[in-house]
Amino acid sequence: MIKKEIFIGLFVGLFANLAGIYLYIMGFSPDSLEGTLKSAMEEGYIGSLIALGAILNFLPFFVFLKKNQPYRSRGVLIATLIAAITIVIFKFN
Repeated sequence: MIKKEIFIGLFVGLFANLAGIYLYIMGFSPDSLEGTLKSAMEEGYIGSLIALGAILNFLPFFVFLKKNQPYRSRGVLIATLIAAITIVIFKFN
């Protein structure tokens, strides 16, 4: 039961991160989604895009805390840690 709740939170956190990246690109980038991601990989600012997308994880994290669902909040926190590790990998690669 606990593993299922953490997995749900992890899934929601990863989805929120991807949605944040998508919304940022669609809102502020003059290029298409594919073009922006390609240039981000080539020019080395993909980590910044991931970090901006991770900001959206605040919403489900605090909603789960407010609804007294701490294990789902832990899943969102794990998704945020995965984003942070991914950023570090891209920065030092």
